[in-house]
Formats: sequence, C-alpha cells, structure tokens
Amino acid sequence: MSTAPPTRPAPLADKEIRIYGHTKLFYWWPVWLTAFIFAAITYFDGQRLAIVPSSTDIARTDNKDYIITAKTGGRGSTELDHAYHRQEIKEDPFKVRISPRHSIGAVFVIILLLVIVITNVPLRGLWSVIVIITLGLGTIIISLAGWWDAIFKALGDLHIHINLAGYLFIGVGLLVIWIFTMYFFDRQIYMVFTPGQLKVCLEIGGGETAYDTQGMVLQRQRDDMFRHWILGLGSGDLIVRTSGAHSHEFHMENVLNISSKLHAIEDMMRDKPIVTS
Repeated sequence: MSTAPPTRPAPLADKEIRIYGHTKLFYWWPVWLTAFIFAAITYFDGQRLAIVPSSTDIARTDNKDYIITAKTGGRGSTELDHAYHRQEIKEDPFKVRISPRHSIGAVFVIILLLVIVITNVPLRGLWSVIVIITLGLGTIIISLAGWWDAIFKALGDLHIHINLAGYLFIGVGLLVIWIFTMYFFDRQIYMVFTPGQLKVCLEIGGGETAYDTQGMVLQRQRDDMFRHWILGLGSGDLIVRTSGAHSHEFHMENVLNISSKLHAIEDMMRDKPIVTS
C-alpha cells in the first residue's frame, strides 16, 4: 500500500513584500477630483460669460428684460461690442461657460490652499487633532450663522469665478501628472523584503543594495491625521534601520496600506527561510 507524500508548504524564499514610497503629489487627488466635479456643475448650469467694457450701460425694461448698451471702439472695445453691432452674427459670441455660483470658486481655492498647507506642513499627533477640530467647528459655526456672505462682503464683495475650461485644464493636467507619478515615477524607488534579506533602491535608474534583516528595526512614525488618514487613505511613513558595523537608516514616506504591510514583514522576519535540496 502506497501513501501520497505529505504536502510541503511553499518555501519562504519565494515570498517577497514590496514597499513603494510616494511623493507628496499623491495627496493632491482632492484638487483634480474637485476640479472635475465643479466642471460638471459649470457645464450643466448652462450659463455663459459676457465680457463688456467698463462704459457698458445695463437697463431693465418693464417686461423684466435687460438691455445692454456697449460702446464700440476705444480702449474698452471687446469682441462683444463688435458682435452686438454686426448685422449678422455667424457664430456664438458667448462661448465661455461659467457658473453663476460664486461659492464653488471659493471652495475650490480653499481646497487648493488646504492641500498645499497639509502636504508641506507636517502636523503629527495632537497638533493634527487640534487643527481638524478647529477647522471643522469653525466651518460649521460660520455656516449655521450665515456669516459667509458677510465675510465675502467685508473682503470687497469677493467673488471667485472659474470657467469650464479653467476647471478642466487644472483637473486633466493634474490628473495626468498624478497618474504618471503614482504608477511610474514612484515605482522606481522601492524596498523589497524577502526572508533574511532587504533590497533597497532609492534612486531612479540606480541599482539595488542588499542588506541582512537580522537585527533590523522597523519604525512607523506618528501619523499626521490630515495627510495620512484623510488624504492618504491609510498611508504612513516608515523608517528602516539595519544592524551591523555599517548600519544604515532608510526613510520611506507615504507608504500606502502601511499597517498590513508592516504586519506581513514582521511575520516574515520571525520565520526562518526553508532551504530545499
């Protein structure tokens, strides 16, 4: 009677865990996403922009129509002037699509400024919690009290308008750069953990350097709640220290799914590699 040989587990030498760091541009996804959303709002609003000289007169008739009188010639002359005074208008003089909602322009600028600050000013630990609570409560209080219009009026009737082409140009351009950086540039800088060995490449086009994982220390830095939890969707910064006479310290910033990858690396480092003949 013959028996089948016992199933052998896959050798650990076949396993590897790759870690990629990302540039701060990864956290800019809210900017291009918001640009596309506001571009859609601008398109479906269906409003157009008219650029008129400063000497333009606007009068309202009894049937609630508006009559725009624009002078032709001189420094204030625009394409609109000529369009009004041509006997036949062969093309639409109002091509620029723009939304009458001045709030979306202000929101877009606020998001842009917040992302710039968040990605360049690290706020770890308690500081990030304080900033989130302060901004959140401040926004809620101002909205419930209806102070936004008063604030804009105090700033000189601040109205920020961006046309459809502006939103699309920013959104498409930033998205293309974001995709190229995420899936090409960032993948040229990496760490590869295998049982008993770490391979590191910290320069684009550079070679790999191998290190022994015996005595290696992995440290996750304290999270920035804004950058790592909200914008980073669970990312984090990793520090790796090698042991030995010529020890090295490597910093890998903005690692996605860092918690699960750290657990997998620690499990691998605790196991001994299987040697097969």
